[in-house]
Amino acid sequence: MGIVTENLKNVEEKIQAACDRAGRDRSEVTLIAVSKTKPVDMLMEAYNDGIRIFGENKVQELTGKIDAMPQDVEWHMIGHLQRNKVKYIAGKVALIHSVDSFRLAEEINIQAKKHGVIIPILVEVNVADEESKFGVELADACQLVKECASLDGITVKGLMTIAPFVENPEDNRDVFKALKDKSVDIAAKKYDNVSMDVLSMGMTNDYEVAIEEGATMVRVGTGIFGARNYNI
Repeated sequence: MGIVTENLKNVEEKIQAACDRAGRDRSEVTLIAVSKTKPVDMLMEAYNDGIRIFGENKVQELTGKIDAMPQDVEWHMIGHLQRNKVKYIAGKVALIHSVDSFRLAEEINIQAKKHGVIIPILVEVNVADEESKFGVELADACQLVKECASLDGITVKGLMTIAPFVENPEDNRDVFKALKDKSVDIAAKKYDNVSMDVLSMGMTNDYEVAIEEGATMVRVGTGIFGARNYNI
C-alpha cells in the first residue's frame, strides 16, 4: 500500500468519526485533496484511490495539472487569486473558494461571460482577522455576498475561511462556529443567486473540529500527500 493510499484511509476514518460525533451523514462532507507542490504521480495515486476533487493554490500549477490529469477530475481554486490570472481558469474550475473583494468578483464575471459559463464562487472570510491572511472581515461578509450576487456570470455557493494555524485544533472551534453562524444569517436573507450550501473550512490540522461545526468541504493536503515540497 502506497503512502498516499494509507494516508487517505486514515483521513477517511477521521472524517467518518467526526461525522458520527456530530450526528452528520458522511455524504454531507466533501474531501478536497490539496495537491499544491505535489507531482502528478502522487495525484494519480490519490485518483486511483477514488479521489476526484483536487484543490490548487496557484493558477500556473493548476492549469498544468489540468492538462496532465484525467478529464473527470474536478478542480477547485483555493488560493489567493489575482485578477489578471482569472482568464486562465475560467471555465476550467468547478469552484473558486477565495473571492475576497468585489473587484475580483467583477473580473470573474467578465471572464465567465467571455467563456459562456457561470462560475460558482465562495466568499473568503478572515474570521480570526489575521493580518497575514486574505478575506473580508466577518462583519463585511454579508455585504460582499450581496454585491457578488448582483453579477449574473457568477453564483455564490457559500463561505470559506482559513483558520489560524494552532497546536490544538480546539482553539479554532470558535472560528468555525462563527463562520457557520454567518452562513445561517446570510441564508436567512434569501438573496437571489445565493445559496449557503457550502462551508469550506478545516485543513489537515483541524478538519475534524471543522466537520463537527458544520464544514461541508475540508481541504486536506499534508494529511494526504505528506509535508509540502517548496523546492520545485
